[in-house]
Amino acid sequence: MLVLLFRILSFLPLRALHALGAALGWIVYLLSPSHRRRLRDNLERAGYGGHLHAAIAESGKAIAELPFVWCAPQERVTRHVTMENWDLVQRQLDAGRGIVFLTPHLGCFELTAQQVSLRVELTVMYRPPRQSALKPLVEGARARQHMHLAPATLSGVRMLVKALRGGQPVGVLPDQVPQEGEGVWAPFFGGDAYTMTLPAKLAQLGKADILTVYAERLPRACGFAIRFVPFDGSLEGDAAQQAAGINRQMEKLIAFCPAQYFWSYNRYKKPQGVAAPQAETVA
Repeated sequence: MLVLLFRILSFLPLRALHALGAALGWIVYLLSPSHRRRLRDNLERAGYGGHLHAAIAESGKAIAELPFVWCAPQERVTRHVTMENWDLVQRQLDAGRGIVFLTPHLGCFELTAQQVSLRVELTVMYRPPRQSALKPLVEGARARQHMHLAPATLSGVRMLVKALRGGQPVGVLPDQVPQEGEGVWAPFFGGDAYTMTLPAKLAQLGKADILTVYAERLPRACGFAIRFVPFDGSLEGDAAQQAAGINRQMEKLIAFCPAQYFWSYNRYKKPQGVAAPQAETVA
């Protein structure tokens, strides 16, 4: 039923979906106290409180555009996309080096892997949705001809490393809260965020380079701009220092279009079994 609904909605123009999404964002904000509180608190913590109204609308657009991104014909989706700085990617591919793409929950992040996989084989780390009804929809949308899904398990990590050593790129969402033992505490917009250590490990094990990427949602439903940004941090030091460097890079990306970040996500939660952050956090 949900797959059918998404397919029906995918026929709507992107402008209509974004208009519906903006309304949805306000409805959820007004009806959900927990959502409202977290979105406002995270914006204020990061210094982007002035973007509140735009962030409310953008949060709804991020949901409403999924039928278009996942279910519309690929040619139609691609017509709405521009890519900037692809030469950064091509240079690494021509050199035969793997790439670890880091994509925060910024803008239309579902679009980045989809569009990159149209140009090159791509393996992305994947966690099945908690709602079983969403699984066939999400997996069907993400498992495309040149995009391979690696489960968030040890076998999935092996798939990612193998791809990197073969000179192929992989994709990871670096701002998801990992499970116990898979992360360290690191600063993120002034707070202690349990941050995955996997990106730095992948770069080191796969002898690959990190490249960050995001897809900005353009005004007035004019499409999306996928932008590749060099990683200017350092992977020196221990795991906490590496994670702090990656978080700083994510902050820089978010600054490009702060209203489009996933501010309602509980980025600062403490996973079960993880010790308090005081002793581990690195400045």
